[in-house]
Amino acid sequence: MRAAPTMRTATDTIMATSPSTTATTDGPPRLRPALLRLMQLVSPSLPVGGFTYSQGLEWAVEAGWVRDAADTEDWLTGELTATLAPLDLPVAARMMGAVGAGDRGGLQHWIDLLLAARETSELRAEERQRGRAMADLLCALGLPAAADWRDLLAQSQMAGFAFAATRWEIPVADGLGGLAFAWAENLTLAAVKLVPLGQSDGQRVLARLAGRIPAMVDLALGLGDHDIGASSPALAIASARHEQQYTRLFRS
Repeated sequence: MRAAPTMRTATDTIMATSPSTTATTDGPPRLRPALLRLMQLVSPSLPVGGFTYSQGLEWAVEAGWVRDAADTEDWLTGELTATLAPLDLPVAARMMGAVGAGDRGGLQHWIDLLLAARETSELRAEERQRGRAMADLLCALGLPAAADWRDLLAQSQMAGFAFAATRWEIPVADGLGGLAFAWAENLTLAAVKLVPLGQSDGQRVLARLAGRIPAMVDLALGLGDHDIGASSPALAIASARHEQQYTRLFRS
């Protein structure tokens, strides 16, 4: 009788390729260049168009689902726990592992899974459009081997993020935290424009979302391959309805 396959976690998959996060005790603490690279990678100024997408939030506001700061926080917290943590973050971790191992087939597998999990045409288009922009940017920055991997990276913005994070030796947990924070910041800024929220309200929402991110990263890193997946009916409905929304500021 054949033994049941062992369930792998993201930690098992990437430990061999993940850079060490142990601080040295020889001399004063030093700023790690990887931290600055992560700040660049998650910056709203990164020219990949993240600020042009609301991921269904624009329709949710018009429909009256999201009316104030409390609704905004509830909406984004729901997406963080129902989609980011069980899908985006563990997939990103595996993409980083595949890049670190030079496994193009593995990276293609996780790109295909991620695109299949995007429940509407707008969400799939966003993944691909931002992927092309990210791939072009990484090539323009002269990131080693980016041109050779471009066809893969252009399929998914998360693949480009994983490639850059791995090449810049950003620890996996830090990379996932940065990815989640960039998502939260972009959608909070969208809510400030759409609801609308005051700047202080937006910052309070973002601070509370950020406080939940470490636990979501821990959850994501503990998932086995077959545990990955998400279902968010509200997001799917809002995104699908946004495709036909009469007046739109955002592309999704």
